[in-house]
Amino acid sequence: MFSKETFLIQSDKSLTESQKRDIYNNKPMQKLKAKDEPPLSPNGRKQSASLDSLPSLHGSVARRDHGPWLEELYERWKYDPHSLDDSWRSFFEGFELGTQTKPAKGQTVSRTSRSTPSATGDQLQKQIRIFYLIFAYRTLGHYIANLDPLGFNKTDMPELALEEFDFTEADLDEEFDVGTLADGGRKTLREIITILRETYCGNIGVEYMHIQNFEIRRWLRDRFESTKLNAHYASEKKKRTLRLLLSAERFEKYLHTKFVGQKRFSLEGGETLIPMLDAIVEACPERGVTQIVMGMAHRGRLNVLANVLGKDYQFLFNEFAENYIPQSIAGSGDVKYHLGYEGSQTTTTGQRIGISLAPNPSHLELVNPIVEGKARAWQRLLNDIEERRKVLPILIHGDAAFIGQGIVSETLNMSQLPGYKTGGTIHIVVNNQIGFTTTPQDARSSTYCTSHAKGLGIPVFHVNGDDPLAAVFVTELAFEFRQKFQRDVVIDLFCYRRLGHNEGDEPSFTQPTVYRALGKHPLIGETFQKQLIESGDITESEIEDFRKKFEEHLDFSLNQSRATAQTFTPAIRPPLSCPQILEPVETKVAPDIVQRVGKAITQGPSNLKLNTKIQHFLRHRREMVEGKIPLDWSMAEALAFGTLLDQQIPIRLSGQDSRRGTFSQRHSVLYDIETRERYIPLRNITSHQATMCVYNSPLSEAAVLGFDFGYSLDYPNLLVLWEAQFGDFVNGAQSVIDQYIVSSETKWGVTSNIVLLLPHGYHGQGPEHSSARLERFLQACAEDNIIVAYCSTPANYYHVLRRQALRKIRKPLVLMTPKGLLRDKRCVSPLAELSSSQFQEIYPDHPATNTIQKVILCTGKVYFDLADFRQKHQIQNTALIRLEQLYPLHEQKLLDALSAYQNIEKIVWCQEEPENMGAWSFIEPRLRKLLKREIDYAGRAPAASPSTGSHAIHDLEQEALIHRAFHG
Repeated sequence: MFSKETFLIQSDKSLTESQKRDIYNNKPMQKLKAKDEPPLSPNGRKQSASLDSLPSLHGSVARRDHGPWLEELYERWKYDPHSLDDSWRSFFEGFELGTQTKPAKGQTVSRTSRSTPSATGDQLQKQIRIFYLIFAYRTLGHYIANLDPLGFNKTDMPELALEEFDFTEADLDEEFDVGTLADGGRKTLREIITILRETYCGNIGVEYMHIQNFEIRRWLRDRFESTKLNAHYASEKKKRTLRLLLSAERFEKYLHTKFVGQKRFSLEGGETLIPMLDAIVEACPERGVTQIVMGMAHRGRLNVLANVLGKDYQFLFNEFAENYIPQSIAGSGDVKYHLGYEGSQTTTTGQRIGISLAPNPSHLELVNPIVEGKARAWQRLLNDIEERRKVLPILIHGDAAFIGQGIVSETLNMSQLPGYKTGGTIHIVVNNQIGFTTTPQDARSSTYCTSHAKGLGIPVFHVNGDDPLAAVFVTELAFEFRQKFQRDVVIDLFCYRRLGHNEGDEPSFTQPTVYRALGKHPLIGETFQKQLIESGDITESEIEDFRKKFEEHLDFSLNQSRATAQTFTPAIRPPLSCPQILEPVETKVAPDIVQRVGKAITQGPSNLKLNTKIQHFLRHRREMVEGKIPLDWSMAEALAFGTLLDQQIPIRLSGQDSRRGTFSQRHSVLYDIETRERYIPLRNITSHQATMCVYNSPLSEAAVLGFDFGYSLDYPNLLVLWEAQFGDFVNGAQSVIDQYIVSSETKWGVTSNIVLLLPHGYHGQGPEHSSARLERFLQACAEDNIIVAYCSTPANYYHVLRRQALRKIRKPLVLMTPKGLLRDKRCVSPLAELSSSQFQEIYPDHPATNTIQKVILCTGKVYFDLADFRQKHQIQNTALIRLEQLYPLHEQKLLDALSAYQNIEKIVWCQEEPENMGAWSFIEPRLRKLLKREIDYAGRAPAASPSTGSHAIHDLEQEALIHRAFHG
């Protein structure tokens, strides 16, 4: 709908000058009869009043001098909604939200059919202004809600003053029709204002009038106004909420006193989060949820692990021990407030709910797409791919990070996309109202940290963290909303950070006034228990009994932890190693199966009308399957996918324009030229095959790669591939690569088989379309953490994809893929190689061995330029050996390839990339150590940019490096 600046009534520029003069002179325009046409504009067209085209009347909503004209517009809308443009129709539908049901399209509604008695002139103007008043509170009431526990919130708003609506105190006892507000009927203005303030200006503030979906707005309105956003719970639920609060507070206090000076990033000031999360777990059986997938940053993580996910206190205390070594991590591990956890909780009704908390680094919001991908994988595992109501993603954010980090918006944008939606996510912002030492005024340009969520039509519930029952209430409402509409919802938990950024930080250095107020502010639990004692819901003795038992449990767990700690033996952990990473895997497929799969994916239904170029494309592929011409790159990929699907291995491929392929090479989805009906050949191999999913992703690298990585974690039997439009674009996902893909196994013990397809190669297309930054991946290689390959033949690409899906170990695979070679007749393979070979880490050369004096080692595309130069110049003394897999380097196969030559005088490494990029810096020390000799370099000079922007200079550089490889 409209913001507080735009919802005010404005004048219509489309009116004739005569009509404008009548309005400004307070003269009524001629009334329209039921069958009258709207007036004509000066150009002879039917006139349509426009809200957005009118000059602002800010400061005087529905002034008297606009009353007749507003009445005219209102009459038009009643008799014929289409006589007004969309903006005015939406405006009067907003009135309908607070009054009666909107007339059906085309329905004629007489004045006497309304619930309001017949009225004209001032009475009608007043009734309309009541609608404005209700609309204004629904839109703006949250601005003066009591949200800040420290009392720094705004308490007055001129836009909601009586005089803004042309009312005075004399009107307070006059009755008006209120439509659906408070069960409808007629109420005095005084009652109306009281109801609106109780509903929209209490300890809960709601933003929902920006939502364009009429059904959703109405549903939210009815929930808000039927309850006045007041929680009415039985004593047992109130006591449960108190126990959770006390557990959260006592847990933090215990850590603070027993482990002095150790960082834990406490939840103190935001402990209300614990009963909120508990409320979700408790509501899961009723809402049909069996699995929760959570993500959060480090603040409050230990408290959530202990008091929501049920991680044993002893294990948590173990992690504070100075000589603690994580037994469950086969690598270097991570600090305790970054670790993930998987478990289950039993609700009070006896049902078990699975809960997993994804590990997260200090890149606070990077976990968001990971969680969404994990949730989608769980939904597929549970066959919940239609309604998506069985698996619930929950993301817990900090206020500064939610507004400050772009990955949040990228992830929110994916929430309704077919390839990425998870049925809605509950977002809880633990709003400490500060980021480290930075205040909101210095951190954002909006009133709320949640403002950017509104752009996607997401409802936002703000709640005072010192009112735990209100927080539980909005959490349950948010959960109900998510399950009904399968959309995201945001809860903004206004609270505070009682300590500094960490337990060793002194916050009063930079926030003296706030922390002076905090020093006098009572704990949430103290305030809440007083309320419950006064209401008779609990006794002091019950509270003391609970505290005593809880303290005893903590003491017991700590003693057990200290006893266990005596057995820890600090030692340097051996590096991760995975010898089987170089073991061969059977990837060949029988010729008859290759033929069957190939024929199925090179044809479509007879009634599918295809583009003539696509018809030629399929005929060309059919010739490859029949062995008439060799395989190109994209057909080898299609056969790798098809044979895996035929073996019941599902596949997910996503990326920017991946369905067609950036270079128009893949065409995994065929479109009817008349209807755009889609046909996916890879889904039509056999009736019992696995599922193939291929999606065009949004223009995001970090969020999409994070999503697919998360998917690969929880669906290990699926082959997940992410493709960059150009390899250079992987730069935008570098944080996902550094924090998760290359390090998560050693930090957190989580493994993935995700494949990164990164188009790479120097073709004179400039610095942004040349390099996938091979050097960055190689620099991160250690402990057998990933596989980095740069294949030079379609057959080897086919085998490396199949190897990735078939072998038992799970490691991410980073593939440099071609661009110009996709249709290059030099880069082809015989069909027979799919059935008679396997992946080759090293491609040896086979010239006359007694003449070889020089060996050029290379990888990928540059091989073809070297081979052409050798053939053109009839060079007989040089062998070309290709390293198809750079990491882990198969040293024995390389030694075997070199052993064929007894008279080697020089070994050269040749690459297209600048000397400080590509594989040189990584491979040179390894080759020198392995071969015990110096290695010469042939390639571009060091450079700050990946390549030149001039095609002519590129050609000169390419010729020079090839010449140097042979004659340098």
